Amino acid sequence: MKYRVGIDLGGTNIAAGIVDESCGIVSKGSVPTNQKGSSEEIISDIVQLVLQLLEERDLTMDEVQSIGIGVPGTANKENGFIEYANNLPFSHVPFARLLEEKLHKKTFFDNDGNAAAWGEFIAGAGRGKDCDSLIAVTLGTGVGGGIIVNRSIYRGTNYSAAEFGHMVIDYKGIPCNCGRNGCYEVYASATALINQAREAMNRNKNSALWKLCGEDISQVDGKIIFKGVHLKDITARQVAKNYIDYLAVGITNMINLFQPDILCIGGGISAAGSLFLEPLKNAVFSQVYSCTSQKQTDLVIAELGNDAGIIGAAFLEC
Repeated sequence: MKYRVGIDLGGTNIAAGIVDESCGIVSKGSVPTNQKGSSEEIISDIVQLVLQLLEERDLTMDEVQSIGIGVPGTANKENGFIEYANNLPFSHVPFARLLEEKLHKKTFFDNDGNAAAWGEFIAGAGRGKDCDSLIAVTLGTGVGGGIIVNRSIYRGTNYSAAEFGHMVIDYKGIPCNCGRNGCYEVYASATALINQAREAMNRNKNSALWKLCGEDISQVDGKIIFKGVHLKDITARQVAKNYIDYLAVGITNMINLFQPDILCIGGGISAAGSLFLEPLKNAVFSQVYSCTSQKQTDLVIAELGNDAGIIGAAFLEC
C-alpha cells in the first residue's frame, strides 16, 4: 500500500499524519511551532516530525507516494513560494522546494484553509454526497476557510481567496488588526464570542457563567458559553443569540455569493451541535436571497475537526 503524508503548519503547532488511500490517518503527531525560528529551522522541525511518524509505523519514504502541506498565508502554487505569512517568519520563501529537497519526495502545498476545505470535501462533510461545491468556514482566533468550486479549490488570481474574516459587515465598526473597521472576524470568530461573553458577564454578576468558569473570567470559552445556554442562563442565551446573529450575516453573504451545495462550519464552537446550528440555520435561511428556492445550501457542522488540514494536505495533488 502507498501512503501519503499530510502536514498542517500552524502558528502554534505543526501537525502531521500518515494517510492511507481511503483518507484514513494511520499515524499522527505534532510539535510546537518555533515562531521565533527561521524558515529553515521550521522546515527542519517538519522533516524530523515526518521521519519520526514513519519510524513509528515501521515505514520508509519509499512507501510514501507524496507529501502535502497546508501553510498559513499566501501560498503561490506557480512558484512554490510562501509569499507572506503574518505570524511566521516567511516572506517569499521557496517552501515547497526546500521541503522537497529535505525529504526527497514530491511535495505539494497550499494555504491551510484551502487544505482543510479540501479535506472536508473529499473525506468529511462532502464525502459520498452529490456535491460539486463546498465552503468550509473555521471559527477560531479569526475566521478562515476555503472554497471548492466545480470540485476544485478556488484560490483567486493571487492565491489569497477565502479570507472570510476580512469581509466587512459594519464599515464603521470595531477596528480589525488588518487595518479596516468592522471585519467579520471581530464579530464572528471564537475570540469575538469570548470577548462578547466577558463584557456581558461584567454587566451581570449573577450569571451562571461565573460559576461555570470557576469565578475566573479568563477561563471563559465557547464550551462554557454554550453550557450556559443549555442551563438556560439569560446572559449566556443573549450572548449566544447576538453572536449567532453576527455569524449569520457572513454566512448569508457567502451563500448569496456562491450558492454552494454544502457550507460546513468547524472550530471548537461547532461542538455545541444543535444549540449552535439550529438557531444559525433559522437566522441564515430567513435572510438568504434564495429563500424561496426549492433547493438550498446544506448548512452543516464540519466532520473532520483538526484532521481536516492533514487529510486535505495529503491529497492536494488529486
